[in-house]
Amino acid sequence: MNWWQLVVSVAGGLLLLWLVLLVVLWRVRPDGMTTTAALRLLPDLVRLVRRLAADRELPRGVRIRLWLLLAYLLMPIDLVPDFVPVLGYADDAVVVALALRSVVRRAGADALTRHWPGDEAGLQVVGRLAGIRTSATS
Repeated sequence: MNWWQLVVSVAGGLLLLWLVLLVVLWRVRPDGMTTTAALRLLPDLVRLVRRLAADRELPRGVRIRLWLLLAYLLMPIDLVPDFVPVLGYADDAVVVALALRSVVRRAGADALTRHWPGDEAGLQVVGRLAGIRTSATS
C-alpha cells in the first residue's frame, strides 16, 4: 500500500465517522433545540462548570474535579490534538461527559439545574450528557 492510499483511506474513514456523528447528534437532539441553542451550548457549558466549581456548598472533591476539567479544556495540549477532524474535539466531549457524570453523582441533579445558564433545550442535552433526567427532561 502506498502512502497516498493510506492518507486517502484515513481521510475517507474520518469523513465517514464525521457523517455518522452528525446523524447521531441530529437524531438525539431535543425537539425544542434550535440552531442558536446548539451554538450557545459550549459557552453555557463552560459557564456551568465555572459556576459549579465556585459553589462552596458542593464538596471540595467535586470542585477540584471541576477546576481540573477547566484546566484541561484550556490547555493547548490534548489527548488527541484539536486539528484532527472529529476526533480532536471528541476527546474533549468524552472528558467533559465523564467529569459531569462524576460531579452529578456527588452533587446531584439539582446543582446542575440550579447553575445552568442557558435554556431548557440546552439543559436537556447536558442532562443526557451527564446521564441524568433534569426537571426540563421530565
